[in-house]
Amino acid sequence: MKILLTGATGYIGKRLLPVLVEAGHHVVCCVRDPARFHPPQSLKPHISTIEIDLLNPDSLTKIPSDIDGAYYLVHSMSTGSNYLSLEKRSATHFLKAMANTEVKHVIYLSGMVNSDELSRHLSSRKNVEDILKKGSYHFTALRAGIIIGSGSASFEIIRDLVEKLPVMVAPKWLKTRCQPIGIADVITFLRKTLFHKETFDQNFDIGGPDILTYREMLLEFAAVRKLKRIILIVPVMTPRLSSYWLYLVTSTSYKLAVALVDSMKVEVVARDNRLNQILDIQPLSYRMSLKRAFNKIENNAIVSSWKDAYVSSGMEINISDFVQVPTFGCFRDHRETQLDNRQACIERIWSIGGKQGWYYGNWMWQIRGLLDKLIGGVGLRRGRTNAESIQAGDALDFWRVLYADRQEGRLLLFAEMKLPGEAWLEFKVTSNKLTQTATFRPLGLLGRLYWYAVYPFHGFIFAGLLEHLAKAE
Repeated sequence: MKILLTGATGYIGKRLLPVLVEAGHHVVCCVRDPARFHPPQSLKPHISTIEIDLLNPDSLTKIPSDIDGAYYLVHSMSTGSNYLSLEKRSATHFLKAMANTEVKHVIYLSGMVNSDELSRHLSSRKNVEDILKKGSYHFTALRAGIIIGSGSASFEIIRDLVEKLPVMVAPKWLKTRCQPIGIADVITFLRKTLFHKETFDQNFDIGGPDILTYREMLLEFAAVRKLKRIILIVPVMTPRLSSYWLYLVTSTSYKLAVALVDSMKVEVVARDNRLNQILDIQPLSYRMSLKRAFNKIENNAIVSSWKDAYVSSGMEINISDFVQVPTFGCFRDHRETQLDNRQACIERIWSIGGKQGWYYGNWMWQIRGLLDKLIGGVGLRRGRTNAESIQAGDALDFWRVLYADRQEGRLLLFAEMKLPGEAWLEFKVTSNKLTQTATFRPLGLLGRLYWYAVYPFHGFIFAGLLEHLAKAE
């Protein structure tokens, strides 16, 4: 069967793709930016890739007419206050595009919408569902609440809170009940639902066996990590203060924090578990899902992370637009040094950031990250998804990877910190030389003043970084 997969570069899509291929399907992967799509070599004979933008209906003419099934895994949770209209337009364009195909079954991963009053985010999910079910195909909506897995936004936020705060003074929405589900079970539900006639033209809630408050989830997480935590709930914390609290303590962006707080006030508990019987699935408990996630982390086997999505920074760029580093009107800090061991240098570059840090003057990098966080930026808390590999599109602390070729010895990063301009950091390794170039394109007078203000620090930071990357041992 030929299956259309929207959101192929997203957290769910990356994990569903190999499962669909293993099931014998040919998968048509829909991506907005091909530079961010890096499927394993083993999958390439079984997939094809098309570049589309659901907000641009003309691009949807690239969708093959002979598809049999389709997954709609596109969400815009934190693209701004107008995300409701954007999601509505995307769904409408997709619906019209499907009318020109032979698709028989469309599956949409939605959110649980059982409360009388819904958040803006959940209302948008319901609106999308109402649009998609109007097609001439069979339609199934799977409604999930909190998804727990290595790299998921929910997991990483809970992890930040528990591991960083021995005592939490938390808002009252921690008393809200929810029904978390492990990412492995979500993927199983998505796979088994495809072309299953008993699921046609219906919607189902999917959740794990545990119904917990957010407070109970935090304490259970602490128990798994063998940590003792105290949580004090105060009734006076407003949604805005709650958003700031979540943003400052965790690695989430402020826009995403606002959307999350808005949704966390709404109870997300499944109506029933009838789909478990239909598909013969027994979801893992919350504790087992946590243990599975940490097993992936400890084995450095995180397949996808929400931090690599642009929602983690609030920026929306096409990598190809920034790979060519500008020179006109730019300031540059260009440094070179001789090498004794090219491979050792590349290994150090490919390990940069995250827990490894920046080799020299880490405290200065940390201060810069803290200042960025305080003014609404991403700071250093995103770290990196994988300790060993880097791919274009990955988040790397407050940078975005634009280009990464280990064999060529070139790594190009684009700054996602708050800046009065645009900044790039590039490393090039030849057989006997390391070149390191920081480029800054200022925006107006403020940008120029910023460059001159930080330039004295470059002498320490960039010189020290170059020396440590090039050292012989």
